[in-house]
Amino acid sequence: MAHAASNIQDREDSSDFAALLSETLTPQAKFSGQVLNGRIVDITDEMVIVDVGLKSEGRISKREFAMPGQEPEIRIGDMVEVFVERMEDRDGYTVLSREKARREEVWTVLERNCEAKERVTGIIFSRVKGGFTVDLGGAVAFLPGSQVDIRPVRDISPLMGTPQPFIILKMDRPRGNIVVSRRAILEESREEARSELMGQLREGSIVQGVVKNITDYGAFIDLGGVDGLLHVTDISWKRVNHPSEALSVGQSIEVQIIRYNEENQRISLGMKQLESDPWLEVAGKFKPGMRTSGKITNITDYGAFVELEPGVEGLVHVSEMSWTKKNVHPNKIVNADQQVEVEVLDIDMDKRRISLGIKQTQQNPWSAFAQNHKVGEDIDGEIRNVTEFGLFVGMPGDIDGMVHLSDVAWDGNEEALKSYKKGDQIKVKILDIDAEKERIALGVKQLTEDKNAGALAGLIKGQVVTCTVLEVNDKGIEVSVNENVKGSIKRADLSRERSEQRPDRFAVGEKVDAKITAIDSKKGQITLSIKQREIDEDKAAMAEFGSTESGASLGDILGAALKDSKPSAGDDAAKKKAAK
Repeated sequence: MAHAASNIQDREDSSDFAALLSETLTPQAKFSGQVLNGRIVDITDEMVIVDVGLKSEGRISKREFAMPGQEPEIRIGDMVEVFVERMEDRDGYTVLSREKARREEVWTVLERNCEAKERVTGIIFSRVKGGFTVDLGGAVAFLPGSQVDIRPVRDISPLMGTPQPFIILKMDRPRGNIVVSRRAILEESREEARSELMGQLREGSIVQGVVKNITDYGAFIDLGGVDGLLHVTDISWKRVNHPSEALSVGQSIEVQIIRYNEENQRISLGMKQLESDPWLEVAGKFKPGMRTSGKITNITDYGAFVELEPGVEGLVHVSEMSWTKKNVHPNKIVNADQQVEVEVLDIDMDKRRISLGIKQTQQNPWSAFAQNHKVGEDIDGEIRNVTEFGLFVGMPGDIDGMVHLSDVAWDGNEEALKSYKKGDQIKVKILDIDAEKERIALGVKQLTEDKNAGALAGLIKGQVVTCTVLEVNDKGIEVSVNENVKGSIKRADLSRERSEQRPDRFAVGEKVDAKITAIDSKKGQITLSIKQREIDEDKAAMAEFGSTESGASLGDILGAALKDSKPSAGDDAAKKKAAK
């Protein structure tokens, strides 16, 4: 039994010895990856020797105890925290790291900050793909580009190297990943400031703001946590074509709240409202008929705007720009920033409109032409255009007169236009001048004698004449009177009877009697009617031989007329005797 007890004791002693031996051989394994306190026992040119109470002393690079380019402020005997990387290297030293010790300490603190959603302080020190790197006091974090600010930041250089507050969004210690946000901090501050500011906003209040963004229609102004819109029309009383002409991003300005909608929390701002309205003095400074000068600020399809004084503009409609340049774009007549003389035509204070004219400051060339030339005068000019209805001829004063087709030749033939072309010099006679309507009527045929005037001299409307058929067509017949005058008889005027209104019953060269119904002295042509002649003859017969009231028919009347005109037997005998 004693022997058994002795064996048990031997086994226990052996087990304890093995445990002690194992602990002696690998006790430090459990220290790897931990942060321990150590004492500096020696400092060389490159290394710091630290005793952490383990089997062997550890070495740490001297650089880990100082900022780049600086000497470390350490002495032998100082206590420092170090991170145990490996128990022994090939030289038998324990591998330690001062940098990792600080990082482990920082990570522990940052994890507590993350859980508590507390702000941390960091420094943006470099740019990487998709964002930036931030030093959180020893731990490196990633700052996505979208988390830098509430709005996109074009230049982040002012933020780099400066301590900034951040919120930790995500941490992964095994992978060493930390993601932070500066935007979340700004949004919290913005919301606090916004709530406070919204309770103080009133229409008419004057506030300070910073230009945050510029668009084509205006600028967004940061009022300190809330944005308002400054429309381009409310920047200045004078014309502002684009907000960038008057504002720049980051500029501090003073604005007035002109509208505030509490439901959608939209704020409309104004700058010009802080200045006096120049239109209040317009009525006393400008009157219709007065002449003044101004600078062209904007050109449109329908005219040009002229600044008469800062904040006061008038419109010169394209029709009031030039006496002679018609149907052209205003930019062909005036240029932007050009100084021009204008006449005030009309003022509408209610609509804030001033109508101006440029041509009114120049001599009216139509009136000048009327003063210098008379109707009936012959004048030379250049053909500026040939149209289907006549010629446009240049006159003194850079104006045009017109020769109508009917005044090109006496016969009115359209073929006469073919002998003229643009650029030809031509002599014309002035037929009429209307300066008010800006019209000058000219004539070419009036320079020569009307060859048809003599032929028409003996012809009057209503006269019955004998014609010679010249042409037969579907529309009627063409005839000549007195060999020189041409006329026409329409199909409907060929006979009183519809069945006889056939052009083909006439032959070229045949003589017909017809009544003149119209005379065109300009063209030297007449219009005739056989039908009207027949009707007139019937009326004359009715008047001479009877009336419808006597009961006599037209056949009776015509029969009586023929009987009266029939020669008697005595007359026949006398005629025969005379013949012998």
